[in-house]
Amino acid sequence: MTFLNPTRRGFLMGGAALGATGLMNSTALAAIDPNSFADRTFHATHYGPFEAVVRDGKLVGINAVAELDARPTEMLTYGIMDRTYDKTRILYPMVRKSYLEGWESGDTRPELRGKEPYVRVDWDTALGLTAKALLDTATTHGNEAIFSSSYGGWANAGNFRPNVMQGRLLNLMGGCTNTQGDWSAGASQISLPRVIGDMEVYSPQTAWEVIRDNTELFVLVGCDPIKNNRIEYTVADHGMYAPWEQIRDNGCRFVSINPQRTATDEYLGAEWVRIVPNTDTALFLAMAWHVLDKGLEDRAYIDRYTVGADKWIAYVKGETDGTPKTPAWAATITGMDEAKITELAELLAASKTQIAGAWSLQRAQHGEMAHWAIVNFAALTGKIGKPGQGVGFSWHYGNGGMPQSGKATPTGMSQGRNWVKGICPASRITEMLENPGATFTYNGRESTYPDVKMIFNAGNNFMSHQQDTNRLIRALEKVETIVSVDVWWTAATRWADIVLAASSTLERDDISVGGTYSNDKVFAMKKVIEPLGESLSDYEIFEALSDKLGLWAQFTDGEDLMTHIQRAYERSAAAEHTPFEAFWEKGYARMEVPAEARKWTRHGSFYEDPEANPLHTASGRIEMFCEEIANMQLEDCPGMPVWMEKHEYLGNAQEGQLHVVSPHPWFRLHSQMANSETLRNLYMVQGREPVRINTEDAAARGIADGDLVELYNDRGTVIAGAVVSDDIMPGVVSIYEGGWPQLDSKGRCNSGLVNFITSTQRASGLSQATSANTVLVSMRKCEDPEGPNLAYDPPAIIEDMEVAALDDEKLGLDRITAITDALYADMDPGEKLFYERCTVCHGPREVSHFTQLQWKGITPSMFPRAGLDEAEQALVMDYLMKNASDAM
Repeated sequence: MTFLNPTRRGFLMGGAALGATGLMNSTALAAIDPNSFADRTFHATHYGPFEAVVRDGKLVGINAVAELDARPTEMLTYGIMDRTYDKTRILYPMVRKSYLEGWESGDTRPELRGKEPYVRVDWDTALGLTAKALLDTATTHGNEAIFSSSYGGWANAGNFRPNVMQGRLLNLMGGCTNTQGDWSAGASQISLPRVIGDMEVYSPQTAWEVIRDNTELFVLVGCDPIKNNRIEYTVADHGMYAPWEQIRDNGCRFVSINPQRTATDEYLGAEWVRIVPNTDTALFLAMAWHVLDKGLEDRAYIDRYTVGADKWIAYVKGETDGTPKTPAWAATITGMDEAKITELAELLAASKTQIAGAWSLQRAQHGEMAHWAIVNFAALTGKIGKPGQGVGFSWHYGNGGMPQSGKATPTGMSQGRNWVKGICPASRITEMLENPGATFTYNGRESTYPDVKMIFNAGNNFMSHQQDTNRLIRALEKVETIVSVDVWWTAATRWADIVLAASSTLERDDISVGGTYSNDKVFAMKKVIEPLGESLSDYEIFEALSDKLGLWAQFTDGEDLMTHIQRAYERSAAAEHTPFEAFWEKGYARMEVPAEARKWTRHGSFYEDPEANPLHTASGRIEMFCEEIANMQLEDCPGMPVWMEKHEYLGNAQEGQLHVVSPHPWFRLHSQMANSETLRNLYMVQGREPVRINTEDAAARGIADGDLVELYNDRGTVIAGAVVSDDIMPGVVSIYEGGWPQLDSKGRCNSGLVNFITSTQRASGLSQATSANTVLVSMRKCEDPEGPNLAYDPPAIIEDMEVAALDDEKLGLDRITAITDALYADMDPGEKLFYERCTVCHGPREVSHFTQLQWKGITPSMFPRAGLDEAEQALVMDYLMKNASDAM
C-alpha cells in the first residue's frame, strides 16, 4: 500500500479504547409489571418500539410499550419473534455450488441460479470471494460495472442499516453504479418539484389539528392511511390513529375514490366512489371542466399563485385538441356516472377540501399526470395553502399529519463520495442488464446504461419488487457475480452466488428515530440476544470485508460500532437535554414539538405571501403548465396534465381480461414479515397470497371463495387464493405486492408474487418510474397446483462439502492500491458535509442527480434532519448550487 493502513487485528492488538461497551447489555424497564420476570431489553423496529423478554438467552416474548405505541400491530406482537427463529434464517455464509467450484476457471454456471444448492463455507472464504469479485470487476471493467441494488434503506429501522454500510465501503474503493429514484414514488418525486417546488410525496402534511378544525371534506384518492401507517420508514408509533378519529368525529366528511373499498373507508366512514384504475387524471380533468363551465373557479387565486393556467384550461375545454374534457367524456373512461362526476366537482369546489393522493396513483404509465392533475384542480378552485385545504401526497405514509419537532435526528456514518456518476433508475434494472450502452433520459438528462458484471445487494429484496420477474431472471444470466447480504432466504438471496449471513437487529446495537415526519423521539435499538449461527451484523460484515480489502481504517475511522452510535446520538437534538448514558439506559429520549407546529399548514406561508415565500419552481408559483418539462419534448410526459391512454387498462382490454392492482400488504412491510408463519396463517389462502375478486367476476369463471386461481398473461403466471368480495369493482383484482416466489415445474409462481405478471413499461421518459399498477391479466381456476407453497422453506444446502482454503495470491487483494491511489483528492468543506451528513435520506446520494431548484425544494427538510447549523447549511448549499445538474 502507498499509505498507512492499519488492519482491524493490528488496531485491536494496539489496545485502542472500544467505546461505551459497558452499556451494550443494559436493560430498560419502561412499562412492565414490577413483579414479572426482569430480563427485558428495549428495542425498536419498523413495526414499533418494544421490550424483549429473554429467558436463557432466547427471545420468548415481545412487550409493547404503551406510552410509546398505544396501538401495536400483529407484526410486532407475533411477527418479530416468528421471523427471528424462522427456518428461513441464514445462519452461515453460503456460496452457490457451481460458483464455488468454478471461481478460478470462471465456469460458474449463472443459469443455475435459483435452481442448485448452496454450500456452507467459512467467513474467510465468503469474504475472500466477495473481495476478489469486487476487484476483478473494478480492475477489468471499471467501477461502473459494479451495480448496487441496495436502494431505499428499508431493511431495518437503524441508522447503521446495510445499504449505508455497503455504500460507505464501495465508495472507499471508487464507488459503483447506484439506483436513482425508487419504486414507491418514482414518478412524482421527479415531476412535482417542477410543478409545486417540492417532492411532496415525502413531505410532511398539514398538522392534524388544522385539519380537524377546518376541513369539511377530505378526499382520499387511492389513499389508505389506516393500512399503510401500520409500518414506518423509521420506528412506527401509530400516532395518527387517534387524530384520524378526532377528525372523523368532528364532522369531517370523507370520500374515497378507489377501485376497491379500503380499511380506511371503513374506519372513517368514507363514501366509496368506484373508478377504473389508472383513470384518475381523466376524472380531475372532467371535474375541472365542470368547475369552469359553472364559473366555480377562483380567478383571483389563479392569477396570484399559478402560471400556465390558460394553456391547461384551453386543453380542458377542448380548444387545443377538439375534445372538451366533459363529465360525459370522462364517464366512458373512468366507469363513473356522469352525474357523480358533476356532483363531486361541485362538492370539492364548494367545500373546504383536502385532497389526499396516494403514491399508487403514479405507479402507472404516465403516472406523473395523476398527481399533477390533482394539483391543478386544487389550484383552479383556490385551495392550496389555506388552512385545512389543498393537496397532500403523503397522508398514508410515516403518520403524515403529526406535528413536526423540526429537531436534528441521529445521523449515521458518511457514505462518502461515489466516484461513479452513472445511474440506473430504480425500476429499470432489467432494461439496464439487457441493454448495456443504450441511452435513456431521466430527470431531463440523457444517460447511458453501464455494462454490469457484478450486483451487490445488501438488505434489499430487489427480486421481489422488480417488475416482470421472469425477464429479470433471464437478464441476470449475463452477470458474473451476485452478492447478497441478508438475514433470511428472500428471493434476492436465492438468486445470489455469494450469501453473507447478517444478524437481525435484535442481535446487534443500533439507533433510530420515531416518526418519519414528527421526529420527536430517538430510540435505542439494543442488542437483545446473541447472533444466531455465525451471522454477523451489517457493520461487522462490511468491517470484515474492508479489512480484506485493506480499507479497515478508513471504513471504521478506528472506532467500534458503539462509539459510532454514541456519536450519532450526540448529533441529535435529544443530546442537548439527555446524556447518551441516560438515553441508552432508558431506551428512548423525547424531542419537544413546538406549539406552533400544531398549527402548521402545508404551503401556508406561500399562500400568505407568495412574493416573500415563493415556491422552488422556475416561476416561484404553482406551474399548471411547466415550460421546463414541455421543452424536454417527451412524447409520454407533456408540459401539463393531460389524459393519455395506457398500453394496458380496462379501456383496451381483451374480452375477459382484468386489471390488477397490487397495493401494500396489511401484515407485511413489502416482503418483510412474509416469513412469519403466524401472520401467514391469518391471511393466506391455501398457503398462497390472497387475491380479491369481485363476486360477478368469480361467478363468471366458476371460482368460489377459497379456491386457488391462476392470474396469467404473456409475462408469467401466478397462483393465488381467491377472496370473493363485493368491495372491489368488477373487472379489477387486487393482490398484495411483496410475496416470496417459488416456481413450479410449469414456471408458475406457486406462491403468488405479483411481479411475475407486472410490466416493465416505464411511467415516462421524465422519471423512468415503475408502472406496476398498469397491468392486465386473464384469470382461471387453478386445477393442477403442484403441492404446497415452498417459498418459505430454505433452499437445498450442502453442509459438509470439503472446501479448500483460498490462496491469497489468486485472490489478488493487493490490487486495491491501484484503485485507491487515484481517488483521494481534496474535497471542499461543503462537499465533505454533504457526503457525511446528507446522503442517508430520500434525497439523491449524488449532487448532479438534482437540479438547483430541486435541491432548494428538498433542503428545507434535509438540513434539519442532518443537524446542520446555518453556516454548515450555507456551505452545503453553495456546493449543491455549483454542482447540480443544471449548474453552469
